[in-house]
Amino acid sequence: MSVVEKLTMALGEKSVEVLDLTTPLSRDTPILNLPEPFANTVGLSLSAVSSFDDAGPAWAWNDLTMGEHAGTHLDAPVHWISGRDGKSVDQIEPARLIGPAVVIDKTADVAANPDFLLEPEHFEQWEEENGPLPENCWVIFRTGWSARGGNPADFVNADDAGPHTPGVSPAGARWIAANGRISGFGVETVGIDAGQAAGFDPMFPVHSFLLGADKYGITSLRQVDKLPVTGATLIVAPLPIVGGTGSPARVFALVEAR
Repeated sequence: MSVVEKLTMALGEKSVEVLDLTTPLSRDTPILNLPEPFANTVGLSLSAVSSFDDAGPAWAWNDLTMGEHAGTHLDAPVHWISGRDGKSVDQIEPARLIGPAVVIDKTADVAANPDFLLEPEHFEQWEEENGPLPENCWVIFRTGWSARGGNPADFVNADDAGPHTPGVSPAGARWIAANGRISGFGVETVGIDAGQAAGFDPMFPVHSFLLGADKYGITSLRQVDKLPVTGATLIVAPLPIVGGTGSPARVFALVEAR
């Protein structure tokens, strides 16, 4: 029996489960909002083409309008100035979008401080406890933030100083970008950078360093609390938008049944 046949059998027998890590995409799904004078993207809107009516008596379908970076979405290198000569979303090799998931859990730290930042020592501590990061892995930052997803105000968590959401320090972002075993970085928040990252040096360091290093981001993940620290396989499935700077994506994890 081939490896693929064994996996198919395991899925059928449910000894391997499929976790959907995607935020449902609707008109109410929170999206990133930038302060003036910057322009903002749009969320999802649907308009009916036909709905079992005179325009289409036996079928229903919709036109949709949405930004590339709405809901659970992938950031491609060309999204950021540091990666502007890099890959658009359609050019990312499929093999880079499937790989081991490793989870860095800082839920308790974030509960105490919503502006918590990952530093290089947090990644190094993870490796001391779990071994080297595997090749072609996706690092998933578990914060518990997705529990706020049903309330847009709590999810954005903003005051006069801007949003307060966890993320990665400039030094931590450099660490991720320099690690050749990492393909991507995933978060439960609306963007891959911390809420206060506009004030960092450089601004938005995860975008700057990762996308400039041909690594990818994925945002607004759900059910991250169900992932093991190691042992899961992540599957990121964006639309292959030609020239796209990103795409809404369906994100799955394959995990052994408990």
